[in-house]
Amino acid sequence: MKALIQRVLQASVVVDGAVVGQIDHGLLVFLAVIRGDGPEQVDKMVGKVAGMRIFPDGEGKMNRSVRDVGGSVLVVSQFTLAAELNKGYRPSFSQAADPQTARKIMETFCENLRHQSLNVATGRFGADMKVHLINDGPVTFWLDFPGN
Repeated sequence: MKALIQRVLQASVVVDGAVVGQIDHGLLVFLAVIRGDGPEQVDKMVGKVAGMRIFPDGEGKMNRSVRDVGGSVLVVSQFTLAAELNKGYRPSFSQAADPQTARKIMETFCENLRHQSLNVATGRFGADMKVHLINDGPVTFWLDFPGN
């Protein structure tokens, strides 16, 4: 499982001209499900996203989590994060999970974040999405929890 996580002041996803998910202050998580990912990777990623201390405390130091600041999470399916670009110029997506499996794991990931008392919005799986964001910082992190 791979994720690109951005601290945002606001973020939204538009599909066919309509907003399908939006948040104010919080995290935008672009998430890719990789072949072999399962409950172990979901649990690790949920724990990390919910607990990452990347928001400023009273002294301006990154010391607070999205939960601590009352933020929300916008999760966007991003299979292109699974791309392999080591050979040639055309990306290979052979490491990406099949769509049915990826959708199920994405839904589990979002539900488990909700169990962490987080407000979670989503894009639309498999759709052509337009993502709008105001990155706060900018603060951006790359997480990778390999599957089996």
